[in-house]
Amino acid sequence: MSRTAPEVRVISIGTLAANPLWEERAPVRTGHATTTLIRSGDRVILVDPGLPDRAVAARLTERAGIRPADVTHVFLTCFKPDVFRGILAFEKATWWISQEEREQVGVPLVGQLQEAAAAGDEELKAALELDVGILRRCEPAPDRVAPHVSMFPLHGVTPGLTGLLVAMPGRGGGGPTVLIAGDAVPTVEHLERGMVLDSAANVIEARQSFAEAVEIADLIVPGRDNLLVNPVRARSR
Repeated sequence: MSRTAPEVRVISIGTLAANPLWEERAPVRTGHATTTLIRSGDRVILVDPGLPDRAVAARLTERAGIRPADVTHVFLTCFKPDVFRGILAFEKATWWISQEEREQVGVPLVGQLQEAAAAGDEELKAALELDVGILRRCEPAPDRVAPHVSMFPLHGVTPGLTGLLVAMPGRGGGGPTVLIAGDAVPTVEHLERGMVLDSAANVIEARQSFAEAVEIADLIVPGRDNLLVNPVRARSR
């Protein structure tokens, strides 16, 4: 069914393996990305399926009443294992990622695969072959992925991390903007303290992207937390 107005729904709330803002210095849990569903026009887009296949499929049914076969597209904000862990549940969908992330991740990933093969590490080799296969299937996403839904570059945490900006309708004019930010804005604590992940590939770029996210979005879906009201935008109204 085609939709004239977009819908954004959090399917699964993610978590960091270790949150330094909770005084955690080493992994204490299995990290996984927040998974979000966008329905706009004829497209049903699942963003960052971070849970295992069966778990993300169950969450879809619980939260949206749909099955993996109903998803038309999967969008990855970045290429991390705990961001795309459940992607194989969506074999019928088109898989998208930003062109820059695809290019920047691909070369080192193939290099790691070659090193694992040379070292005779069959377990690592098999895991990397799966990752390479997933990345190869991912197509460069268009700037406009659906009606009212556009890519929003947030480079820094990873070289090509890219979010999705959703323009919601409103009475008498434009409604709130929703930004699915991925790890550019990891958690509510990071948002409140104006902090980015210490593990960012480029901390300066990550901070710039964080500032752009806070400037433009009324509502933010962080990479590892639930939907949040942007306190900066709220205070300016």
